[in-house]
Amino acid sequence: MKMYKIGSEILSIDSIREIINNDLKLSLSSKVKSQIRDCRKYLDKKIHESNDPIYGINTGFGSLYDKKVDMADLGQLQKNLVLSHACGVGEEVPFEIVRLIILLKIQSLSYGHSGVQLETVERLVDMYNNRILPIIYQQGSLGASGDLAPLAHMSLSLLGEGEVDILENSNKPNYKRKKISKVFRDLKWKAITLQSKEGLALLNGTQFMSSYGVWSLIKAKKLSYLADLISSISIDAFDCRNEFYDKLIQNVRPHKGQLKTANNLEDFLKGSEIQSKIKNHVQDPYSFRCIPQVHGATKDVISHVEQVFNTEINSVTDNPNIFINEDKIISGGNFHGQILSMSMDYLAIALSELASISERRTYKLISGERDLPPFLVNDPGLNSGMMITQYTAASIVSQNKQLCTPASVDSIVSSNGQEDHVSMGANAATKLYTVINNVEKVLAIELLNAVQALSYRKDVSSSFIQSMVKEYRKDVSFLNQDRILSLDIENSISFLQNLDIDAELI
Repeated sequence: MKMYKIGSEILSIDSIREIINNDLKLSLSSKVKSQIRDCRKYLDKKIHESNDPIYGINTGFGSLYDKKVDMADLGQLQKNLVLSHACGVGEEVPFEIVRLIILLKIQSLSYGHSGVQLETVERLVDMYNNRILPIIYQQGSLGASGDLAPLAHMSLSLLGEGEVDILENSNKPNYKRKKISKVFRDLKWKAITLQSKEGLALLNGTQFMSSYGVWSLIKAKKLSYLADLISSISIDAFDCRNEFYDKLIQNVRPHKGQLKTANNLEDFLKGSEIQSKIKNHVQDPYSFRCIPQVHGATKDVISHVEQVFNTEINSVTDNPNIFINEDKIISGGNFHGQILSMSMDYLAIALSELASISERRTYKLISGERDLPPFLVNDPGLNSGMMITQYTAASIVSQNKQLCTPASVDSIVSSNGQEDHVSMGANAATKLYTVINNVEKVLAIELLNAVQALSYRKDVSSSFIQSMVKEYRKDVSFLNQDRILSLDIENSISFLQNLDIDAELI
């Protein structure tokens, strides 16, 4: 059984992609187990030695911080916290994001600064490995006191409360909804009895925001590569010149993303007969000529945001934090998602530009210019061809513009004024998720049009592009006459999703 050992190395976006793609099981290193046990032992000792108020451990929460709780009720306090905070509403969080939430919560608790029982963390590991996924809702977090509502719904399952989706058949993924109490009976598991601090450790944290960000970065890196690949097909389909991706131009403005994009275009188009032909036109439109600059800018943003998230997923983000060696329990604000919120807003803007410039290339491809038939179909007039595919792309691009209004500039007071500045990172996260899926759709539409347009060229493109087109044509055939194109777009999206790209290329 392939395994990833928590605590064996620094977690990264790339290593998470490997965990997901290879369906690795999780385990805890011996070092992590010791850290968790030692922290729990220290906290128990501290509580029994002192009657001083310690936020969230023997006091109420939020603006109830000044309400002392009796020693006998500390466990019930934590259970009540989970139950009362399970206030999520809206659409359910997708399966792949829920798994990431569990993974990242395990990682954050593994450092021994949170005071949880080892049994609690091990149960989260078991849930991940058995694909037992709590029902979590997209709305409810302000992204500041941690992702309270979403993480409460995750934590309900530990208590034997609520429902979960559980994988029934690993060969053909099929999730079935069950009461967690039944799952516990089937697996002979007992519900976790929370000890002091544990509910707070589970609910405080940025794992809802972080999981959406990690998923988005993994997909963003692939889409950035695909945008270069699809645009290279469009370059030949629109009979573009080859100067704009020349290394000489890039080297006098050497942004890393720009250099990478230009290099990709050169690799994809190497050996193209269309590129080697003498052109009648002196320049190409910006949507083609500025591909290195626009796609490259997105790559640089992805790189920046990846650095932010690589730090975040290796951090402790609950509150208060316990420091054994220093004999301190410190209440602070590591749960505040401002840096994630701002980064995800930035990433959404960057990715939306991939769709924006893609739609412009689609517009040019169907325009009837450069010896291409209007709307890329035989007998235009009788047939509308690809006309409305551009409308669809334009509507998606416009929606992305609306979604790219930053969430991070907003705030709202909560908890009777105690929590008076929040990040709105959860809203940034779910907006980003929608933007990324929209970008994929727009690129799929460009691919549909680019391959169709390329079919009208007498000269051939590069061997790499010819190979790509051949595979694509197995899923989407040439458009001879009008047909239902939503099916072609769906197949085009599926084609992109199923493309297996070497991680080193992206």
